[in-house]
Amino acid sequence: MAETEQLTVGVVKESRSGERRVSLVPKLIERLTKRGLRIVVESGAGEGAYLADSVFEEAGAVIGDAWGADIVLKVAPPTADEVAKLKTGTLLIGFLNPRSDPDGITALEKAGVRAFAVEAIPRISRAQAMDALSSQSGVAGYRAVLLAAEKLPRFFPMLTTAAGTVPPAKVLVLGAGVAGLQALATAKRLGAQTTGYDVRPEVGEQVKSLGAKFLELGIEASGEGGYARELTEEERAEQQRRLTDAITKFDVVITTALVPGRKAPTLVTAEAVKGMPAGAVVVDLAGESGGNCELTKPGEDVVEYDVTITSPLNLPAEMPAHASELYARNVTELLELIVDKEGKLALDFSDEIVAGACVAGKGAE
Repeated sequence: MAETEQLTVGVVKESRSGERRVSLVPKLIERLTKRGLRIVVESGAGEGAYLADSVFEEAGAVIGDAWGADIVLKVAPPTADEVAKLKTGTLLIGFLNPRSDPDGITALEKAGVRAFAVEAIPRISRAQAMDALSSQSGVAGYRAVLLAAEKLPRFFPMLTTAAGTVPPAKVLVLGAGVAGLQALATAKRLGAQTTGYDVRPEVGEQVKSLGAKFLELGIEASGEGGYARELTEEERAEQQRRLTDAITKFDVVITTALVPGRKAPTLVTAEAVKGMPAGAVVVDLAGESGGNCELTKPGEDVVEYDVTITSPLNLPAEMPAHASELYARNVTELLELIVDKEGKLALDFSDEIVAGACVAGKGAE
């Protein structure tokens, strides 16, 4: 990477099927150019998010070979062909799946790429503005409720009409992280009767602050970094028994429970689905890790016992405009941490954010 010349930041076009987000938006380009960075955008990179090449150019970027930049920004992990486009010494930033795709990280190491995984950024207060997991989870939680409302053959709100009163839909959200809390807030705005559940009892107050009830099952599993720990076999069996009884009382169940680097826990059993009202909907946001519902088929809609089970794999990409804007802010904050005000790379591996996010090339000069 050049030390004396102006550093270039490349914004590449995503190739993953269905991925419509872009890693940087025009409104943030001036912030980076003021720091002495040159922004190069691959032609068509912003099309999926309704951002034309001309809008990037007007903001101060140039359209060109973004893969040859000193710092390359992505959303989805690079394919093997994309890794081959990166020059030795490139600094790559994006969602890189370091826990579930170690081979991908090894490929980046072999290519001489220094890689920063946004999902590996420590979840500490100082790094909140860089927390891409949270920003994209919030989008997913919002979108999940709209998806459930679309598929449910009933109204979400209570309606009082001349023909009688329609009771509100009963919505249960499993997992009260960012996605779950956003789902609860959105379902409440749509008029549903909302209930949240999480094995971490400390989030109960957050659930209640959104006007939802907190489902008490008597099982706790607080873990490190704001995630839930994995339950023991005995705890899991008792949790499922109690959850099965509770789930049968709801019209909509949205699941958001994930354990990093592990298969998603099964929370909604086939027995639970069988007991749900006809026409009910399960939206499983953990499909990429196997799903929280026993009957989930990742990326598909299935109907079992007159209940629709849907497991979208990339909901943030379905809201590319705002999802891209939020992600771009996260990435910009990270760039401003690793590039000094003179526009030079300044990696400080004694900083826990830098050390935690770097998943390949940590020992590179």
